[in-house]
Amino acid sequence: MLDHTVAVDRSVRPTRLDFAPRFNVAVPFIDRHIVEGRAARVAIRAAEGDVTYAELADRVGRCGNALLGLGLQRGERLLMVVKDCPEFFYLFWGAIKTGIVPVPVNTLLRADDYRYMIEDSGCAALAWSAEYDEAVQGALAGVPLRPAHCLRVEGEGASVRALTGTAPAALAPAGTTAEEDAFWLYSSGSTGRPKGAVHLHRSMVVTSQHLGTDLLGAREDDVFFSAAKLFFAYGLGNGMTFPLWAGATSVLLADRPTAQATLAMIERHRPTLYFGVPTLYAAQLHALESTRIDFSSVRTCVSAGEALPAHIFHRWKALTGTVILDGIGSTEALHMFISNRPGDIRAGTSGRVVDGYEARILREDGQPTAPGESGRLLVRGGSTARCYWNNRERSARTMLAEGWLDTGDTYTQDSDGYYVYGGRSDDMMKVGGIWCSPFEIEARLAEHPRVLEVAVVGRADADGLIKPEAWVVLKEAPADTVATERELVEHCKRGLAPYKYPRWFHVVTELPKTATGKIQRFRLRAAAPPTA
Repeated sequence: MLDHTVAVDRSVRPTRLDFAPRFNVAVPFIDRHIVEGRAARVAIRAAEGDVTYAELADRVGRCGNALLGLGLQRGERLLMVVKDCPEFFYLFWGAIKTGIVPVPVNTLLRADDYRYMIEDSGCAALAWSAEYDEAVQGALAGVPLRPAHCLRVEGEGASVRALTGTAPAALAPAGTTAEEDAFWLYSSGSTGRPKGAVHLHRSMVVTSQHLGTDLLGAREDDVFFSAAKLFFAYGLGNGMTFPLWAGATSVLLADRPTAQATLAMIERHRPTLYFGVPTLYAAQLHALESTRIDFSSVRTCVSAGEALPAHIFHRWKALTGTVILDGIGSTEALHMFISNRPGDIRAGTSGRVVDGYEARILREDGQPTAPGESGRLLVRGGSTARCYWNNRERSARTMLAEGWLDTGDTYTQDSDGYYVYGGRSDDMMKVGGIWCSPFEIEARLAEHPRVLEVAVVGRADADGLIKPEAWVVLKEAPADTVATERELVEHCKRGLAPYKYPRWFHVVTELPKTATGKIQRFRLRAAAPPTA
């Protein structure tokens, strides 16, 4: 078997993947396309212009040599605060090809967050886009030990672009293995401080084959557009690894993925596969009430990040003529491991287990649940992270024996094998001694025509008993807040068990979220308690 190759056997289910003993994942994702005749095909379509596969391979090699020229060593970390642009590809794959470990991070954070990640990762180098100069420079001013090399992607002086432009293109891949650390991704921080999930060289091959090719049917003539950003595990697959694995084209949006911006990208670039998150789909639906977009190029839409309410699925299909495949994934698993799929969709569920993965739902006593019984979801597959960096305790609680990953999500499985989301396990609340899912209440509130977004958390009342508390973003400011809250309470009581209606409402202009669209319920729980 040739070095750095993967044998893909699709005659069996799930597809079998065999890795060469010497395996560097940059070779099949970047170099392979030149050998297979795709040199002139467009790999990346961005504001800076198109990048062909030949140009991509050339610049990855130059960027890798530039990093080596700085003195970076195999295994050292390169922290990346880089927008969705071609240089993200060059830095990420150039580092991996040399054996340096790239660590792309959320570009919407503040100086204190970057200071934490610089210190936590012990990175030897830091690269950032000029747009984030203030936050990055603020972080560097606060760290006791600066990385040895700090480079803007563009600009005057020793920038990534300048160093890459003068470096040689020929670069031999480091002699890594499929089981060696390749890159990290920090968790989105939906439950507190981000944790660095350490992924192996095999991980991106596993997700790209099982999700991109086998489930979504990705092919060479596809055009991918992901509203989710590249630093997010979901976006990394949608916007980079899935299209590269298929030899397809990725369309990049460097700006914030607003409803208007993403709809304009769909109309302009005519993607065949579109990837969003539930909060964005809801905002896009609101925008589509007053404008029409041509969705005829899109054969499939995908959603992850949080569970997609059934009413959004049905409204989207009615307005656009396309379906949304909802699923669940995680930073630790790299992409979705349970998903609806073309021709097999049940709205309001996360679908079935993706080929190549296993899942089980356990009760508090560790025994498997019966159909319809809720429990903690565990998953196992070839893309799960090896550990959390520098966090042995959390690694032991999440990365379990025999390769199982504790997702921290509560699920039920119906008699047909579809998985139904019940909220984060640490978001579950007992109301009147009965377990209650915030997602169920959110789904009911989201059906109300006045509601744009909603989040529900548990709050102790005056007697110390937990009751649901709702934080609501309305489509329009209410003329009478009290009357609106009363209307929402009655709406909940008509569709939920009596004890599940929210006891408190907060009408707000926005909800705290991670950059990937996940609602940060821990921030809502930490907010000041209601006055009444």
